[in-house]
Amino acid sequence: MIIEQPSIYLRWLYPGALWRMDRNERSVYLTFDDGPIPEATPFILDTLSRYGIKATFFMVGDNVRKYPDIFRMVVDAGHRIGNHTYHHLGGFRHSVRHYLSDIEEANKLLHTDLVRPPHGWMRWSEYVLLRRHYRIVMWDLVTRDYSKWLNANDVLSNVMRYARNGSIITFHDSKKSITKLHTALPLALDWLISQGYEFRVF
Repeated sequence: MIIEQPSIYLRWLYPGALWRMDRNERSVYLTFDDGPIPEATPFILDTLSRYGIKATFFMVGDNVRKYPDIFRMVVDAGHRIGNHTYHHLGGFRHSVRHYLSDIEEANKLLHTDLVRPPHGWMRWSEYVLLRRHYRIVMWDLVTRDYSKWLNANDVLSNVMRYARNGSIITFHDSKKSITKLHTALPLALDWLISQGYEFRVF
């Protein structure tokens, strides 16, 4: 549960970040990290389109550079765009200047006020500086669709077990996730709809 639904102690580290939206509203916020890539993003877009659902895609700048047509597909479909750095950098592995510069490089392509740090970690100084210009979006439920130890049913089970009012739910449009999402994503959407959840974006 520490991974799928972060503890209150982790949320306290970045108190100004968005971890969960209004807990009094029967709504969830779907997010997809690490794209866009041709192996995954088109399927996700097609699935969301069938259900009439909008989501937020936290994109890696270098992937946008490599696949501008897929980036444009996401934008044209009316989805929200977020910044996931240019090179998918971990905040603790690079200097503050390098990390922030990488985010700004990505934003030359993305033009967004939303940012999500890869792996959910960043230095306190990075957090403070980013908050001046961005809304920092974390998560209330990470599906772990990227894990080689989980299958599609496990991903679906995580959604069913941990989704709640205001949940920010994280999937990934990545090669690690897409095989599981072929099954888990439509089933997760069916279940969320059956539970009366609305789908919102930031």
